[in-house]
Parts: sequence; C-alpha cells; structure tokens
Amino acid sequence: MKTQSPPPAPRTAEAGGLTAAEARERHRRGEGNVAVSASSRSYGVILRTNVFSFFNVILFTIGAALLALGRYSDAFTSVGLGLVNAAISAVQEIRAKRKLDRLQLLARGTVTVVRDGADAEVPPEQVVRGDVLRLAPGGQVVVDGPVLDGRVEVDESLLTGESEALPKAAGAELLSGSFVVGGRGTQLARDVGAASYAGRLTAEARRVSTDRTPLQRRIDFVVRLVMLLVLLMSVTILAQAALEGFTLVRTVQTTAVLSGLVPYGLFFLVAVAYTVGAAKSAGRGALVQQVNAVESVSNVDVVCTDKTGTLTTGRLSLAGVRPVGDLPAGEVERLLGSMARSTAAGNLTTAALAQALPGEPVPVTEEVPFSSALRWSAQRTPDAVLVLGAPDTLAPRLTGPPLDAPVRELTARGLRVLVLARAGRDAPLRDDAGRARLPALEPLAVVALADELRPDVVETLARLTADGIAVKVVSGDDPSTVAALARQAGLEPGEPVAGPALEGASEPELDAVVGRTTVFGRIAPEQKERLVDALRRQGAYVAMVGDGVNDARALKRAHVGVAMASGSAVTRDVADIVLTEDSLGALLPAAHEGRRIITGISTSMQVFLARVGTQGLVILAVTMLGLGFPYSPANVGLTLLTVGVPTLFLTAWARPQAPDPHLLTTLWRFVVPAMLVTAAGGVAVYARHYTQLLEGLDPARTPASVVAAFEDYTGLSSDDVGFAEAAATIGAQTALSTFVSYAAFLLVLFLKPPNRWFAAWTRPDGDRRPALLVVALVVVFSAGLFWPAFTDYFGLTQAAEPVFQTVVPALVLWFAVLTAAYRLRLLERALGLTGVVSPLQPPGTRDPGARRG
Repeated sequence: MKTQSPPPAPRTAEAGGLTAAEARERHRRGEGNVAVSASSRSYGVILRTNVFSFFNVILFTIGAALLALGRYSDAFTSVGLGLVNAAISAVQEIRAKRKLDRLQLLARGTVTVVRDGADAEVPPEQVVRGDVLRLAPGGQVVVDGPVLDGRVEVDESLLTGESEALPKAAGAELLSGSFVVGGRGTQLARDVGAASYAGRLTAEARRVSTDRTPLQRRIDFVVRLVMLLVLLMSVTILAQAALEGFTLVRTVQTTAVLSGLVPYGLFFLVAVAYTVGAAKSAGRGALVQQVNAVESVSNVDVVCTDKTGTLTTGRLSLAGVRPVGDLPAGEVERLLGSMARSTAAGNLTTAALAQALPGEPVPVTEEVPFSSALRWSAQRTPDAVLVLGAPDTLAPRLTGPPLDAPVRELTARGLRVLVLARAGRDAPLRDDAGRARLPALEPLAVVALADELRPDVVETLARLTADGIAVKVVSGDDPSTVAALARQAGLEPGEPVAGPALEGASEPELDAVVGRTTVFGRIAPEQKERLVDALRRQGAYVAMVGDGVNDARALKRAHVGVAMASGSAVTRDVADIVLTEDSLGALLPAAHEGRRIITGISTSMQVFLARVGTQGLVILAVTMLGLGFPYSPANVGLTLLTVGVPTLFLTAWARPQAPDPHLLTTLWRFVVPAMLVTAAGGVAVYARHYTQLLEGLDPARTPASVVAAFEDYTGLSSDDVGFAEAAATIGAQTALSTFVSYAAFLLVLFLKPPNRWFAAWTRPDGDRRPALLVVALVVVFSAGLFWPAFTDYFGLTQAAEPVFQTVVPALVLWFAVLTAAYRLRLLERALGLTGVVSPLQPPGTRDPGARRG
C-alpha cells in the first residue's frame, strides 16, 4: 500500500536546493531519511533480556527468600549463578553487536546533495525531504522522488529482478534501492525514511519472525521436559516436607535445589557459542546478524540464489563480435567502440564495449538513447548512422539473409545478443511527430555480451553440490539465458521454467515443479516467496541468497536469508547473514562454524543432562529412604565447576561434524546409563556416610574438634534435638558431592576419550585437550577440599579420610560398570533396541546385533 506523502517543499534545483539550516530544521522535525533498521538490539535490551531471563528470575526469587531468612551464603550462590550466566552472555552479545555495527558503518556510502547552492557529500540518513540530489553513474538512489532535470539510466534489478537498465527523464519516478548506470541529473527527495519504497518494504519484511533452529527446538524440548519432571518431583517432595513438618528455611532450600535441576545453563551456553561463532564468521566474510543463523546455515540442504549480482558481478563483458556484412572485423569493432564512447547516456552495455574495443569519441549530431520500450539505440555522426539493438526488434528492418542461426547459437550459450547495423547517411531516425523509428538497416555484426560470473562461484557451487546441497537459480531474467549461465557456473540446469507458467498453479502442482526444476526465470518477487514456501512444505531446509529489494521477502521466508553486501540496503537489513565480500564462498566457513557449534552443544547437552538426571534420581532415592535431603543450595554451586567449565571448553574445542538427525536418541543412549550408574553410586555413598555418622556421632566418643566443626556447620548445639541428623546430612552431602564431582570430571573422558581405555562410548579423536582439562579440574577440586574458604562456600565439610576411603573405591566400581554398560550396550539390549547404530561404528554401518529380514 502506497504511503501518502506530504507535498514537497517549494525549493527546487533551480533555487539551489535547501540551505544547511533548513536541512537541520527538517531533520529535527523527523523528516530525515532515517533507515528502518533496528537490525541489532540496543545495549539496554541486551542487558535486560539476559539478566531477567525466565530462569534467572526464578533464581533471583529464591535468592531473595533465602536472604530474608538469613541464609546469606546460599542466597549468594543462587543469585551469583544467575548473574554470572547473565554477565557472560551479555558481554559476548555486546561484543558481537559492536563488531556488527562497525561493519555496517563501513558498508555505508555517501550521496551528493545541493546545500546552499553547492554540492555536499552526506551520509544517506542525513538526506531530508525536499533535498535535491545529484545523480551520476554508479550512485544509488536512496529516496523516492521525481527526476528534476537531466536524463538517467537506472538499474532496477534490485527491485524487479530485471537486469535491463531503464531510462528516466525529467518527471519520471525514481525508487530507492535502484542504481544509476548511465546519464546524469537531479532528483527531488519526496519520500524519505519509512515513507520510501525501501523503508516500507523493510518494515513489512521485519514483521516476519526468525525461525528457531533445529538445535534450539531440541534444547527447548529437553528443557521443557525436564521442567515438567522437576515440577512433578517438587510437588511430591514438598508435600512430603509439609507432612513431616519441614521448617520454612528447609523448604526454601529444597526449592532452590530443585529449581537448579533445570538445565538453564544450556541456553547460556548456546548464546555464548552463537555469538563467538558469529564473530568468527564475520572475520571470514559472513556477517551474522541473527546469531542463531551461524548454526542454522549448517542444516541447509537447498540453496536458492538470484542470478544478477549474486552469481554474477552485475557487470558485462564483451564475448565476441561477428561481422555479417562486407566490412572487415577491425573496422566493425572500431565503429562499435567509437559509438560506445560517443553516447551521452552510457550504460552497462556501452561501458563493456568501450572497455573492450578500439575507437575514439566522435561528434554526434542526433542520438536516440536506449530504452526498454525501444530496445535499440542510434547515433547520427558526420560519417554514418549506426543502430545497436535487440535482434528481434531490428529483424523487420534488416536487409539480407536472416540472422537467426548465429543469434540462436549465442543465446543458447547464455550470452546477451545485439545486432549492429547502419542506415543511409540521410535516413531519418524519427517520424514527423518526433517519435523514434527504425529506418531500413544493413546488418554489420552480431555482438555477444556475457554476464561476468563472480570469481569463486564455480568452485563454491561445486563444493555445495558435493556436500549434498541442491542449488536452485531463481531470477527475473529470461529462463534460457539463466539456464545457460547456470551451466557456465557448473550446474545442470535441466528444463528451465518461466514465472508466467507458474501463475495459478495449486500448491501440489507448484511443489512438483519446484522439486524437479533447477532454473527459474522471469520470476516475480512474490513468486520467489512461493518457491521458498514450496520447498519448505517438502521438508527442505532452505537458504535464500539475494541482493535486491525484490529478494527481501523471500530471504525472510527462508530458514536462512543471505544478502550480498553490495546489494540493496533493504536486503542487507532483513538478511540473517550478509556476505561482506560478496563471495558465496564465505557460506562454507560459516556452515563449518555452525557444524562445530552443533557438535559442541550436543556434547555439552550430554554432560548437562547426565548431571540433571543424576541429581534427580539421587534426590528421589534419598528422600524415599528417609535419609534427609541430599543437596543444599551451596552444593549445587559446584555444577559451575563440574559442568559449566567443562562444557564451555568442550564447545570451544569441538570439531565440525554433520548434524546428527537422531540427536535426541543419541542423548538418551548416553545419558540414561550415565545417570543410572552415577546415581546408584551416589546414593550408596550418601547412605553409607549418613548412617555411619548418625550412629557414630556421639559427643562422648567423637573428638571435640569434630563435634565443634559440625556445630559450626549446622548452627546447632550438640545438645539440641536434631543435631545428629543435621550433622549426618552435611557429612553425607560432602561425600555425595565429592563422588558426583569426580564422576562428572571422568565422564568427560567417555565423551572425549584420550585412549582406548576410555573408548567405551566413542572412538578417540586425537584431541588431548579434554583429558588435560579433566586433570586440571581434578587437581583444582582436590586442592579445594583442603581449603576452608572453598569448602565453606560450597557447603562441604573439610576433606576427611573416611570420605576418600569410600569415594575412591566407589569411583573405580563406577568406571568399570559404566564402561561395561557402554561397551555391551546393556540399556539397548534391555529395551530390545540393538538395531540402533553405535557411536563406535562407522556412519552408515549396520549394528551387528540387529535382526535381518
């Protein structure tokens, strides 16, 4: 819907444009060419969304309750975890935002406006309504408005997909997003900012939301499932607590522990991985504007790409001149070169001819400039009348044999074909009414021009195809020309389809055509969006690559929208990824980075969920046994060391692998044995220490220093009722946390085995860094157990000989049982699922235990 604009200011080009003061006043009134962007969030929004996320609000609420009850250490642990997560995530996103904003700033150009009667260079956003802009070849039209004087040729391929330049004389409308390729003139800035064509399209495109990626959907499913299980478990445990008369402090502590079971750290880990990956991709030519796109691009199996400006540079080159008359080739080329150099309205065609052919400018006494309506141009010089135009347009006026054969041959090769002809020296070029008309013509040559492929297109398309990614070319140009160009780029175009043939097609009919077709020509902007929809209906994960305003809606409809930096500002603004060097090849490193992120996050999910499952089972088992509550909020803080640190490093060190389509299956096959074996060992360690302490903690027989230590930990006197139970709980919690922490460290070695002794779950990959990390964590944790500040902060008693006498043998047994469970695949055998491929098998192999038939 076209926006009604206020009447333009009376000041015109003849009056010298606006004054600087008038421009400042209009900008102050909101009449500036302010872009409809907001492609990156503000610092305030980043901080607010990271600090006050859903999970952090839960932690802060619990922390506030603990503070009110005087449990300062527990409160600090609860709130501190949320603040650390929020701070790291926000810092990473702010760093990425700054880099994105700097790169966007470097991509801006300037425009020439008339201010105070003189030309001035200003950024596009400083243009105001009523300004007069100078138009010259190579400049972009940044506002809507009429041509005031002069005559220009504009390339509207970014708006319509048509690559032919269009002439615009005084009074003709110019739209933002087009480029001047020939001629000179001035334009009145009538519609600016949100009122311009580009602004309206940007606002419309931005109403479309970005898809969540497959990894995000899987994580969301897992977290929601865990939240549901935690909620059910919480209701049961808190109901039991109410029946047993738990204190308010104990109830809040229990709630804090149960809420900590939700793996909210996964969202934090994903945010960090995305932002770091986005920063890396930006350094390789792919500016990621939606951070999840760095992962999303790795799932792409169909790439739809525009032709002009995407596969090609948008420039033309001379492919050949074939003389068809009596003039020798050298003379024909000189005439054609001189004609190109002598035109007053240059365009891409004349620029290519002037660059490739000899000749000198000659005086022109009459000229008919090229236009899309005429499809030919002509010049009268003192020596000749030369005409250059489309073969089918000139054919009725040509003498001699038809030129169908060479024209068909060259067109089939994807070349643009023109015919150079000459007329009699006195032949009129206009009728009595002044309208251009063709005289009788003698053909001189058939001229072939080629679209210039981008340097890395052939290699990039070959690599995409080798990776199993289908490529479809969608263009506004003639289907035969597009098909021939696709063939030059290394694609097998098959039978191209024209846009008009798709008009009125039903969804099933369109799906069938899209599924079997590689090249689409004469495609309107709305049809591009329909093509993307058809691919999505068929289950494809689609990336749309474009550079024009006409591509914007299709880019937003695709799973991943990719724009060229040299293209339309609208397209760059709505795209998920901008190729800063206009190279499709930059998509490959971005996909590589995305696969690395998926691998890292998938591994980290295994660690997270093993911890959650273990804690949940331990809480249920210990509560059912009536042995107190096995964790305090301070104990839960150890997950920062046992899970947070390892997952950060595992994600950073991950190597790219193809996305696992059965990720959830792989997760439960690893997590379930790990949590069952670890929980069983943890419950055994906890129960042993709890019962021993409950029976043996007698002030008469226990050393006074031990009794004093437990009095300090519990806040109770040894004479108080419940002292033995409280002391036994704390001692058992220490043993349990020690066992589970060491098990968590060693579990990393199952995921990243340094040698064959740990290769029960998967093969070693040669990376020794995870093993060194485990060694470092074990040393730090072990040293911390002898450091009072460490044990006090995490709610542990100091390391005692009985703890290690129990924990070390339990760890040895845990390792042996878990190794057997993975090697023998006990869980799958118990459930009758032995047909599932093992991580130890090469991809695509069949499990030897699977039944045949």
